[in-house]
Amino acid sequence: MDTNNTEIYNHDDDIEVTHKINTIELENWIKHITYIEKELNNLVGLCKQQVNESDDKDSILARFLEKKSENETLKMALEKYSLSRVNLKECEDMACDMVYISEHESYRLRYLVHLDNYRTVKDDFFSKVQGNTAGEK
Repeated sequence: MDTNNTEIYNHDDDIEVTHKINTIELENWIKHITYIEKELNNLVGLCKQQVNESDDKDSILARFLEKKSENETLKMALEKYSLSRVNLKECEDMACDMVYISEHESYRLRYLVHLDNYRTVKDDFFSKVQGNTAGEK
């Protein structure tokens, strides 16, 4: 299978369709993780400006910096995984295809857990900022 061609045709079998959908999904994950990288840089700056209490600021800032590191690690893993998918065309049986599909599912889970954890940190930050802002009015 050509991993660069993600157009789905009527003659594609179920496995080809699955691989193409997984390729599109992976590209979207990488774009999203890249966006989160930029967003984290902005959130770190906001945290330094908006959170008044030093204990809260240090705690939230440390969590953002940890998420930045985790985000970079995941981005590199997804990019490496993307490069490994060029070998899809070498698959000649269902067992080989299933290895790729199972691997994709494990990356999907890793991505979703990362998003959930990131959103929790971001929500905590905005709760702090809104709490601080509400107290200043």
